[in-house]
Amino acid sequence: MTMSDAEKQDVLQKASAFFRNEVIKKHVKNTKKLSNEKRFEHNFEFNPFTLAYIAKFSFGDTSPESLAKALVYPRVMGTSIATSFGSAIQRFSSKVLSAYASTTAGMDIEYKDSQNQRHIYCQLKAGPQTINKDDVKTICDHFSAVGRLKRTNGSTDFNPSTDCVVGVLYGTPKQLSANYKRIKDENYRVLIGKEFWTSLTGDDDFYEDLITAMVNSDSTGITGVIGSTLDQVTQFLAQNPDIIPTPSDDTEVND
Repeated sequence: MTMSDAEKQDVLQKASAFFRNEVIKKHVKNTKKLSNEKRFEHNFEFNPFTLAYIAKFSFGDTSPESLAKALVYPRVMGTSIATSFGSAIQRFSSKVLSAYASTTAGMDIEYKDSQNQRHIYCQLKAGPQTINKDDVKTICDHFSAVGRLKRTNGSTDFNPSTDCVVGVLYGTPKQLSANYKRIKDENYRVLIGKEFWTSLTGDDDFYEDLITAMVNSDSTGITGVIGSTLDQVTQFLAQNPDIIPTPSDDTEVND
């Protein structure tokens, strides 16, 4: 069954609010924390043998500003936002897909597949690399429990190979880790990114609309955060040159 336009708009609006409140605000807060001088070595666990090289390779020199960029940019653009999104996504189903919340143990949501009209019991996962080896057994055990429950209740129309789904919120089939492929080997469906959202909504463009809604979420307060953090870290490094050993000049050492 295809979602109505009103239902799709409701999900998009909730997703936008979720991204603003659960991801953007935390990311901004974590970025600002990087300028805390007392926690410098905790905030930046760096390799002194490679950091100066990375600064020179990326920004042309080993000045305090370049060193600060080499420290801050990877945290802000990689680790920090990945952590913020990963921890927040655990609350995604309750915040954004609450209308489809499952009452079945071990399942996150239930819905009617827009493609085959089957009633779907779904566990949600964030991305194509998010589960480990131990998660595979847990997921499969939950699906097996659904089958036992359906048999106990006298259902004759339950087919685990079509009705049990791991829904991966983003990514493509080629990105799926070996652990997801093990779930597929157990004859359960794994739908990722566009194919999952199409299954849920019946709209081939919904995945792109969802990304757009999150990107365009009200991001008041982010302007200047990176620049301010860089300035403060740069100043700290200039005042404490011994923290990161750097060459005294740009003379190269011959092999």
